[in-house]
Amino acid sequence: MKKLPLALALLALLAACNLPGSTQPDDLPGGVLPDAPAGTPDPWAPPPARAAGDVPPAPTPDAPHPLPDLRENPETYIVQPGDTLGIVANAYGIALDALIAANALADPNLLSVGQVLEIPPPQPAAPGPALKLIPDSELIYSAYNPSFDLNAFINQFGSSLAAYREEVDGETLTGAQVVARVARDYSVNPRLLLALLEHQSGWVTTASGPGETLAYPMGYNDPNRSGLYLQLAWAADRLNFGYYAWRVNALAGFTTADGLFIPSDPTLNAGTAGLHALFAGLYGETGWRQAVSEGGFLATYQRLFGWPFDWALEPVLPPSLQQPELQLPFEPGVAWLFTGGPHGGWDDGSGWAALDFAPPGEQFGCVRSDAWVVAMANGLVVIAENGAVLQDLDGDGNLGTGWVLFYMHIETRGRVDSGTFLRAGERIGHPSCEGGVSTGTHLHIARLYNGEWIPADGPLPFVLDGWVSVGSGILYDGILTKNGRVVEACECREDLNTIQR
Repeated sequence: MKKLPLALALLALLAACNLPGSTQPDDLPGGVLPDAPAGTPDPWAPPPARAAGDVPPAPTPDAPHPLPDLRENPETYIVQPGDTLGIVANAYGIALDALIAANALADPNLLSVGQVLEIPPPQPAAPGPALKLIPDSELIYSAYNPSFDLNAFINQFGSSLAAYREEVDGETLTGAQVVARVARDYSVNPRLLLALLEHQSGWVTTASGPGETLAYPMGYNDPNRSGLYLQLAWAADRLNFGYYAWRVNALAGFTTADGLFIPSDPTLNAGTAGLHALFAGLYGETGWRQAVSEGGFLATYQRLFGWPFDWALEPVLPPSLQQPELQLPFEPGVAWLFTGGPHGGWDDGSGWAALDFAPPGEQFGCVRSDAWVVAMANGLVVIAENGAVLQDLDGDGNLGTGWVLFYMHIETRGRVDSGTFLRAGERIGHPSCEGGVSTGTHLHIARLYNGEWIPADGPLPFVLDGWVSVGSGILYDGILTKNGRVVEACECREDLNTIQR
């Protein structure tokens, strides 16, 4: 799989409860939660408004992050499968224009595997501020989100967003549906997307006149990214890039739109780093510093939703977190191919959370397969649309709590229905190319915990029937290892990448 699509099914139901029609067994296995007694407080209800004069909670202090050293000399890089110039520029913290100029690229859209790129050093400016803008849980799709009534919030204003309609994947969506879809796709907080949209164009509370704001409401003036859906998708991917790169101490700073490199303050948190990365993609140094100041985006957020740290759910990942027991996602005795090592869970920025497998067969490309994808664990299917199946292992129907398994490119034919409780090994559907751009029939899997994408080769690597995912630092490259045996990721059909239960 070269790149994940930008569209996933929108949840029709946003309530944090078991879905109607759920076929749960009577003994509630696998941690599925029983219905709470009538009158029980919702543990994920929005925090109450603070009374005047109350002291707001302070941002949780983070230990200073070890930042990568700032390069002073040019380097070379060999283009790998799946690379784009944007990915390379982000990885090295340089402006895209600087990368194009350093390599005299006549057509920056044409890259070939094995091509050697010169990577110029960044141009540093004064360090960025230490001000924390949001908690980590306010960037990701966290536990509070299902109780947020997105439609009601938007429709209280006679705004551009309330009146907006756009066709996405052949379906006409309202503005609220576009926001909800992007939030679900990227596992990004819908409140944060609304606050950004308001800050950039005033779309949430006012009716904008004709002009660039209608085509580029997020302020990213790219003809290939016009319209609300693609603008928000770009923004969500930038937020994820900053968040997950900060998580692994891979960001020395942020390159602004005018090509200056602003070193990061090491005491930032991942949520704030995500916003710094987003605004760096929109503004030059002066505009960036204003946006990340106390009177910038933070003031817009507070006007809409109050003090952001009232919404903090910390830590997002408990220090003692362990992956539950998972099995390989196919039936016993059927040999599949391991075709993709660690890569983005959803688009380029969302951490290297995913692995790819292709079904047995001699044909390549988007061909029909009768092989079955099966559940990796016990859990409730919350989404089953547009090629995607999301399985909630704690069974509460809230994708922002606990472990969630993501299966992508599941064919409509024979696919499990949402609301179904599956035990490990029960059938989900057939692999396919459904759900977006794909060069061949395969299965894409990833994990989330409390709304955060979990890297496939990080401190909590994917472990499937004892096979442990190990990355190489190169996109899509990696191995699965078990008791000294090794299976290598390869877009091929060889013994080296064949695996079975």
